[in-house]
Amino acid sequence: MDAVHDVGRWADAVTRAYATDAKPPLTQDLVRQVHATLLEALKSAAGQGPLDNVVDRLNAALDSFEVELGAVAGPRIASLDETAGSVVMEHRSEAGQPLRAFGGQ
Repeated sequence: MDAVHDVGRWADAVTRAYATDAKPPLTQDLVRQVHATLLEALKSAAGQGPLDNVVDRLNAALDSFEVELGAVAGPRIASLDETAGSVVMEHRSEAGQPLRAFGGQ
């Protein structure tokens, strides 16, 4: 996760994966905001350890985005496969039920 190219590639991949399952669906403006938020988190994490640390930073950035907006709920990163360049997302849950936008369970 050292190169600027990797930062942009991961920001693109995570943004696409998040936007696919976010509820309600994201507008293009919100997709750009998510991308910018993730890009900033990746830039601050560049060169600071394994991908596990990066996943934590990216998930925290998604948390902040959702809290600030107060109207969107989406999945979180379960893992990043550096070799394949793929992102695996998972839905968060409470009491075995997926979280929903606009006020919880």
